[in-house]
Amino acid sequence: MAESVRQFIIQGITHSGSKFRPSDWAERLAGVMSPFRPKGSVASPYTYSPYVVPTFIDGVKCVVVDERLRALEPLAWQFVVDFARDNDLRTMEACLIPDAADKPSDPERG
Repeated sequence: MAESVRQFIIQGITHSGSKFRPSDWAERLAGVMSPFRPKGSVASPYTYSPYVVPTFIDGVKCVVVDERLRALEPLAWQFVVDFARDNDLRTMEACLIPDAADKPSDPERG
């Protein structure tokens, strides 16, 4: 059965409501974290780590950090947490639950 994935989301808005600058902050942060990848995956200088991904959520630039990064490299995890704190950025935690299509089918239900 697929496990849920916990995520730490850094929003590009400060606690005072200001938009965080520079405008490419999320891509820069994800770029710095690109070497941290699951074992066996191939690192490329042109791709982000699947554990630290820039995105937009409700029109706000964000970085989604997969909690599995903490187990892989605790100092990298601390770096992103400190980045958010030092820059007074809003954060939230989420739990991504796999879609029903990803779950094994119940043989009794067909």
